[in-house]
Amino acid sequence: MAYDFKDEIGDNHIATNFNTPLRPDAFDLTDEQKIESIKKDVENILNTLGMDLTDDSLKGTPNRVAKMFVKEIFEGLNPAKKPGSSTFENKYKYGEMLVEKNITIYSTCEHHLLPIVGRAHVAYISNGTVVGLSKMNRIVDFYAKRPQVQERLTIQIVEELKKVLNTQDVACVIDAKHLCVNSRGIRDIESSTVTSEFGGKFKDENVKREFLDYIKLDTQF
Repeated sequence: MAYDFKDEIGDNHIATNFNTPLRPDAFDLTDEQKIESIKKDVENILNTLGMDLTDDSLKGTPNRVAKMFVKEIFEGLNPAKKPGSSTFENKYKYGEMLVEKNITIYSTCEHHLLPIVGRAHVAYISNGTVVGLSKMNRIVDFYAKRPQVQERLTIQIVEELKKVLNTQDVACVIDAKHLCVNSRGIRDIESSTVTSEFGGKFKDENVKREFLDYIKLDTQF
């Protein structure tokens, strides 16, 4: 079998770019035009596989998949969907780290278009401004909803929060399962992937350790 570098990159889940690789004309088509185009492509895939698209269970699948791609699982590609992130003055002078942990992640591996499912833990130390807690979840969700590589996703979350909060003191840890590992290839259903990005004060070992200890806390309700 001939050596294929592209296959090696995909099978080893290697990212090639910090930014999501998009063409300059990525938004020339409307969402409706994209759905119609993808619908035809899905029809072609299913027909090629020998599926009977006249069956009641399958006849709506191409349109459902196309709408799901554009309106749901890949809507984070569209900058118009980026959540607003209003900040507020830290009037109560809270000076310790704030940690939002166990943020659910549903993303899609860009190598095989299979799900990535896991949790993100995000923290920052205020330099005078704070952001609403739900906005942290929304930022994670926005960058997750695109074809992704986990390392890139981790960095993008941190870089976005740095800009929003005007501070380098941001950290993120993601622990996720990749179905391209769990359900194909090696088919290891137990393994998960952990990535991290630490900025500013979080590069200090003591601060980093405090953050990681918070993640381990058993939250009680």
